[in-house]
Amino acid sequence: MKNGAECYSRFLSGDKNAIEEIIRDYKDGLIFYLFSIVGDMQRSEELAIDTFITLFTEQPKFKGEGAFKTWLYAIGRHIALDHRRRIKRVCEVPLEDAYDLSSEESIEQSYIRDEERIKLRRTINKLKPDYSQVLYLIYFEGFDHNEAAKIMKKSKKQVIDLLYNAKGALKKQLEKEGYDYDGL
Repeated sequence: MKNGAECYSRFLSGDKNAIEEIIRDYKDGLIFYLFSIVGDMQRSEELAIDTFITLFTEQPKFKGEGAFKTWLYAIGRHIALDHRRRIKRVCEVPLEDAYDLSSEESIEQSYIRDEERIKLRRTINKLKPDYSQVLYLIYFEGFDHNEAAKIMKKSKKQVIDLLYNAKGALKKQLEKEGYDYDGL
């Protein structure tokens, strides 16, 4: 992945191909993050497109105060929350098609691992929206606490506390469903 800030700067300077690089590099992660907010894969894809259209048409200023990815996800979050406020409902869609199979594993191992991921994501989506968002940002996207705080518009302490509570709620929910997930 190239430096998103550099690509965006090129785009603002007139290189229209640079926006394609940004979309290619960030779309998948942004879609999955937006899914943690709206709970609908198709809607998440549409909101990701809206995010990139915002970059293209409005050309908001990236001040460089944090990572480009953090800034981009914050724009996407804002768009998704606006969408949620408009429709005032959240849909749930399973994520069966959202995983890549590793060719180095046996088909059986891949199937078992994918089933575990599906169950984990479904269980995460049953949690409070803030819980699912913080878990997704930290563990699936690899953001640190500061970046997650900027995206979620919370303090670092709030994110740490939210993450602690989210992990506890996830563990309880998994146990309630009779599933023991290692690593929580």
